[in-house]
Amino acid sequence: MKKVFLLGALLITSMSSMAQWPGMRRPQKEPAENYELKAAAGHVTMTIDAANGARIMSLKYDDTEVLSQNPQPNMYGSTFWTSPQKEWNWPPVREHDMARYAVEQTDGKIIMTSQLSEKIPLRIRKTFEVDKKNDWICITYTITNEGKEDRKVAPWEVTRVPGEGVISFNAAAQSIWPADLMDFKQVKDESVFAIDKVDKQRKINANGAPDKKSKLKKPYNAMSVLRYSHNGLLLTKLFPDLKEGEPAPGEDEIQVYVHQDALYCELEEQGAYTLLHPGDSMDWTVIWSLTKQ
Repeated sequence: MKKVFLLGALLITSMSSMAQWPGMRRPQKEPAENYELKAAAGHVTMTIDAANGARIMSLKYDDTEVLSQNPQPNMYGSTFWTSPQKEWNWPPVREHDMARYAVEQTDGKIIMTSQLSEKIPLRIRKTFEVDKKNDWICITYTITNEGKEDRKVAPWEVTRVPGEGVISFNAAAQSIWPADLMDFKQVKDESVFAIDKVDKQRKINANGAPDKKSKLKKPYNAMSVLRYSHNGLLLTKLFPDLKEGEPAPGEDEIQVYVHQDALYCELEEQGAYTLLHPGDSMDWTVIWSLTKQ
């Protein structure tokens, strides 16, 4: 099978456990099948539910949660879609977003693989692992074209957080589109937005730039950054920087969505729009870090 590598995965260690997820309205009747990753000397815990679309249900620093736990459908945790959205419109492809994923644990990795969608014959694989050296959690998303025709597709991670806090990324505030939907301030190289409450739903797009603040070494110095701070915690997501023309049509590298009345907010990033011949696959890695401020 031919593979198009956007960023290689890191090999470290992981943990898993089985537990019921309390108080969550679930899109299917099956019990949760939760697996855990521990990072930062055990302070950071990521919980992934294989029975719920391999969704990241929780990310905590000790007992403090950073992801949205809104009990309404599709308002919590972190999921993965394919881009552009016009290929599937709404709702998201069930096999990718909410159906059960098969699970394999090997070489310190938790690997979750989706069922195949009849509507869009793309299979999704999510590989979760911990980089203990850097206190990072690395998630590699693999998209495989199992159809009979060529397909162009981009990876898309959608992370839901509470509708309060501060979002920032490396981009010029005046380049954010559509303009004037959110009050982004320019602070040196960063666009910074304090989430506010407005009686309408809003979504902006931006072309990010490599992160300079963290002074990362190769290959991480070529990665864009999306940050979210709230309740004394800082969530940092790193992902491959896109050049002009690489995002899917009508999409962009970084997107921020604020739900009406700020019930929750979405931190979204996308990879390059890539041609996959039948049998081809592509890998795309996002690095998560959760620290105290």
